Amino acid sequence: MTLLFSRAQYVAAAEAYLRGIERRIAAGLNPEVRSVASIFVSRWDAAVAEKVPEALRHQLGIAVAGRIYNAYLDRLNNPRWQRAYNSGARPQRLLWASTGTKDPKASDTLYITSLAAPFTVNTMPEATLKAFADHGEIGPIMAAEGGDGEKVLDQFAKAKIDIDALGAQLQEQGAESFVKSWNDLMECIASKSKALRAA
Repeated sequence: MTLLFSRAQYVAAAEAYLRGIERRIAAGLNPEVRSVASIFVSRWDAAVAEKVPEALRHQLGIAVAGRIYNAYLDRLNNPRWQRAYNSGARPQRLLWASTGTKDPKASDTLYITSLAAPFTVNTMPEATLKAFADHGEIGPIMAAEGGDGEKVLDQFAKAKIDIDALGAQLQEQGAESFVKSWNDLMECIASKSKALRAA
């Protein structure tokens, strides 16, 4: 499940996954279905870079990710999920996406060191992977409650950033971008197929 930005979007996706698992269990099917919930991170910071004070830059994506990680752990501790787990289901893992730093003024490993946490996957771009291999270090892992993320989000609210509205906007823009990429790919395949038939 991809193109998730906010906690509400993640919870909706996780709920759909669990419902599907429960239906498989009820039907006597194997509940061991592997899945990830792909959370886009750096796009939050890119969206507000020119709208917030310098002191708040490069903090929104990590704060939102912390909020989502807290919701993720809450779901793993939920009795409903535990029943599915005891029946053989596998936890859906959080996948941090869009973890390349877009602002050259920020650390090139910002979203790697800040998002290190159990049960998560980080799909870093090649440049970020190489940067981390060269000089990256993992410090303390992300706290279960998301660290000081809620305090950071309060500061963004005071800066007139509507997190819920921005999350919906980012998802809509992301979907439009995915559709464009898909259409471009289909046009490319159709064009090459036509050229091959003519050859």
